[in-house]
Amino acid sequence: MANRDIVAIGTSAGGLDALRFLVSELPKEFPAALLVVMHLSPRFTSRIDSILTQLGRMPAHFAENGEPARHGRIYLAPPDRHLIYDGRLLSLGIGSRENHSRPSIDPLFRSVAQCCAHRSIGVLMTGTMTDGSAGIHALGDCGGKTVVQDPEDAAFAEMPATALRRGNVDHVATLAAIPALLNELVREPAAVPGDVPENLQHEVEMAKTGKSTIGLMDRIGRRSVITCPECDGVMWEIEEGDTLRYRCHVGHAFSADLVNIALEDSVSRALAVALRSFEERAEIARDLEGQAERTSRPASAKMWRDRITELDAEAEVVRDAIKRINRLARPAPSSAGE
Repeated sequence: MANRDIVAIGTSAGGLDALRFLVSELPKEFPAALLVVMHLSPRFTSRIDSILTQLGRMPAHFAENGEPARHGRIYLAPPDRHLIYDGRLLSLGIGSRENHSRPSIDPLFRSVAQCCAHRSIGVLMTGTMTDGSAGIHALGDCGGKTVVQDPEDAAFAEMPATALRRGNVDHVATLAAIPALLNELVREPAAVPGDVPENLQHEVEMAKTGKSTIGLMDRIGRRSVITCPECDGVMWEIEEGDTLRYRCHVGHAFSADLVNIALEDSVSRALAVALRSFEERAEIARDLEGQAERTSRPASAKMWRDRITELDAEAEVVRDAIKRINRLARPAPSSAGE
């Protein structure tokens, strides 16, 4: 009888140390393939594959398009590509960023949920923000086993804590306990394949090919009044239980929390442009005031002094607004590769 032979792992900040420990504790004869997404910058030239290979008993490498997933091997999502699995072969998706990331954790979990949830395990570990939460629940809903690192044990608690707030997770474990738990779970017999929601199939295809249409999005969710922070297009609301997320027809996807943060960033950028405009206009007015003084035009000079006062006051209002925004803003997430 087939076992649960696909282990999909997602992590972000603090993830390198977590992965180093995990692979060092797994046996060489591990009867499953490990598919791993860790947030990486496209400019981050990593030796993570070599590091994990040297530390553990299983070889690790960045996945290649079209290769099969074999037991006892670790496949890493390369920078700037989603990692997609169809039950036999791996694909490198060119779809838009999700939750500000490519690779994103959610597309991996969804693809595994679509093809083979009945013989899979999803693991979400340390990280900031909310990537992976929607995907690991899709995996669980389709019959996969789900494991979330205990937030109190995680180097960065937000990612696992967000997943746990949604409930319906099979196992919550410390990092130290996860290797033994996986050794048990991979030896369980695979379940009977279940039905896969049509929406899930569409979203996997978007992550893989980058193709979508407005008509297709109308089938997945309902149009919202919010514009996409990435491309300024219309966004659709997608309800999953008592949670809400957003996606535009180009493919950019966000949790509700990340949409809020992205909109804060948009406001900050707009205020910065406004401040620069007021300061530049005030400098031009000062030049014109000086010119009027030098050419004995007192009325014109007074007009420009009054205008400078107005522009300086308007600039100060914008500075105060920027200070208020900065006090409310959350700290930027740490890169997993730093």
